[in-house]
Amino acid sequence: MSHGLEAGTVVSMRVGKELAPYGYFMTDGDQEVLLHYTQVVGEIQVDDELDVYLYHDAQDRLSATMKHAFLKLGEVGLLEVVDIHPRFGSFLEMGLGRQLLLPFREQPEMKELRPIVGDKVYVVLSQDRQGRLIAKLAGEDQLIPLAYHAPTAWKNQWVMARVYKPLQLGSFVVCEGGILGGFGAIGLIHSTERTELVRLGQLVEVRVIFVREDGRANLSMRPLKEVGRDEDSETILAYIKLQADQMMPLTDASSVEAIFDQFNISKSSFKRALGKLMRNGLVVQKDNGTYLKQTEE
Repeated sequence: MSHGLEAGTVVSMRVGKELAPYGYFMTDGDQEVLLHYTQVVGEIQVDDELDVYLYHDAQDRLSATMKHAFLKLGEVGLLEVVDIHPRFGSFLEMGLGRQLLLPFREQPEMKELRPIVGDKVYVVLSQDRQGRLIAKLAGEDQLIPLAYHAPTAWKNQWVMARVYKPLQLGSFVVCEGGILGGFGAIGLIHSTERTELVRLGQLVEVRVIFVREDGRANLSMRPLKEVGRDEDSETILAYIKLQADQMMPLTDASSVEAIFDQFNISKSSFKRALGKLMRNGLVVQKDNGTYLKQTEE
């Protein structure tokens, strides 16, 4: 490849000529690549200097795009599974309109552990032997330098975590940073702490059991059955009382994410706390939410 032109990189090239109905030929002075009309952003003219992203088009030709790719060659990112080919693997969205393949050889042998459409996987943008873009699973070597130490204050809190390596002994995850932002913290759900089989790319709700000296977190999918129930009940009741119509748009049928976003507790904890409030005659549930009992009388 002349002058190091390779897929997955951003290079500065000049618009050499236009050839309808295909697009523009970009040149670095030595080699030309096609910028398809579908890959043009805004107005361009011959002799313009552009920064373009290189990739292989549907005909396997090295081509250029002005669109923003989610990853450059060698970068680590979290990409969504948008399609699955029964023979080749999972296709990931990377912002180009042409999806990125994560081959089955990069995925767990057990089908139940493979990602499904809608899951997101941590990958490294790489190339195959022909120089075409391909995804490889990101492992500890790539993820640990990006991760931060889990705060000790996380103990017994519930966090959302994304599975990056599902093994029989346990599931390795990246815990989302929440208000801390950033990349996340590395954690492990031991097999004895799983309530179900979790697959690569799955987002799971976990409780932090312990934060190790190296900053990694030991995690559980199992709730502490009684601890915190009274405190959670008081928090929920106080929240309902503060609302103008003395109701909250949450019930025991609400999603894990909605409950976690509002109260930072698991759905199991929420249901136990709500159950206590209902047994005590303080609140009542309707289809659209939970109301302070007095407003229903």
